[in-house]
Amino acid sequence: MSDSGQHLGSGDVSASEALLVERLGAAAVERLRDLERRVVGQAPPLPWSGRAPPRGTALDCDVLLAGGGLSLLYAVTLARAGVRVAVADPNGVARGHREWNASMPELQALVSGGILDERELQELVAARYARGLVRWRGSAPVYTRGVLDVAIDAQRLLNHLRARCGALGVTLLDGAGVIGQSVGEGGVEVALRDRDGAVRTLICRLLLDGRGASSPFARWDLVCPTVGGVLGGLALGEGPDEVDPSVGELLVSVDDAQDGRLPIWEGFPGRSGQFTTYLFEYTEPQRLGPRPLTALYGRFFSSLHRYKRGDATVLRPTFGFIPAHSRLRPHPASPSDRVLLVGDAAARHSPLTFCGFGAALRSFAPVCARLLERLGADRLDRRGLEACWAEAPSLTVLGALALMMTDRSLARRDPAWTNRLLGAAFDALAAQGDEAFRDVLQDRAGPGQIWRLLRATARREPRVYRAVMETLSLRELLSFARNFAAFGLRGAEVTWPT
Repeated sequence: MSDSGQHLGSGDVSASEALLVERLGAAAVERLRDLERRVVGQAPPLPWSGRAPPRGTALDCDVLLAGGGLSLLYAVTLARAGVRVAVADPNGVARGHREWNASMPELQALVSGGILDERELQELVAARYARGLVRWRGSAPVYTRGVLDVAIDAQRLLNHLRARCGALGVTLLDGAGVIGQSVGEGGVEVALRDRDGAVRTLICRLLLDGRGASSPFARWDLVCPTVGGVLGGLALGEGPDEVDPSVGELLVSVDDAQDGRLPIWEGFPGRSGQFTTYLFEYTEPQRLGPRPLTALYGRFFSSLHRYKRGDATVLRPTFGFIPAHSRLRPHPASPSDRVLLVGDAAARHSPLTFCGFGAALRSFAPVCARLLERLGADRLDRRGLEACWAEAPSLTVLGALALMMTDRSLARRDPAWTNRLLGAAFDALAAQGDEAFRDVLQDRAGPGQIWRLLRATARREPRVYRAVMETLSLRELLSFARNFAAFGLRGAEVTWPT
């Protein structure tokens, strides 16, 4: 896929789709098209006229997990504790469309949580990186260590989770999608549609919604549409447009903002010269447009040569919508008693880094521990279920920073603005050292660290004050001030969630 090849353009959807089929395959494009249909607009759930199970109704299982991706962490953990679990996924349980990176301390949660033993964890490692790179157009590169420096074989992890589910007696409902539910005092009647269109029902005590951004109950106010894939054929070397197997590229920009959105790359070398790379943008759901992934793939293919040179071949496409919540407005909540959103559907990870894999590693065990208490006491009301989440304090203040990177910001008038802002911020972060770098990107930063980062960034880029006033509404500014004050009162030291 050299620069001389035909490029996708966001303006001609039919031509774009034809080229996408050629480069990604018809099956992948159909999944992409279906995902765009389900996510754009965040349509309300389909009505379901099932019966609300009365108290004493016979149950088919204790917990039904809708969505069989990374949320299988919940299935394994609950099943190990003796909970009867079923998993339903219309695309098949344990089928992944992303690759995952984390640090080894984060990955140790899989061992301490009983998901893997140490040998199995090491077998999942596809690559390790000596350092991580952040480079913004117009700024000098900065490096860190211990952040996203271990690449995991995602499908192998999912296969292991599926096998563990099977060994623990979890019921796997491949090809079955949840199309509705009715909640009563005795449980949840869930309607499932099979691939052949047949509809059946199942009654559980609790529905865990792990359907990601496509869940009809997912409500989020920040989102990163993301496209990319596992590529082969890129040039190897130490140059900025070459793949260095010892370096994980955390955040890189090679262009300025277009229509207010800055296209950001990340890339991680893998086995046998493979390179997993993504292109994403920060925006808000109402600004996505009708075909956001199709349009972004157009930008991916037309600008890839400015990021990495070579004759690239897409070995496996990866794409999706990664949602988050700014914490400046009410948080997405479970729609009713006996229903809890998990994973991307809950939008609980950082609104700044959108690192859903790391957030899942840090949260699945604590959430499951609290869920087991609720199940044991049969206290499955909505408020009690929401209390199962215990967020890292820093997340309450990072949403305002993320809004500074969206297409409502100063970047609509000054395309270079976001690069300058991020260059200043990461230069200030790097000056604080690797520990501070890790703490911010892994949701562990304390008030002192965030305050020092904000002050140092403003010294490097004074226009940030004007940009804040132009980007945030008065209500958002007041919410940010309240959140930061509460954050400061919670203490300067933040530890890993337990």
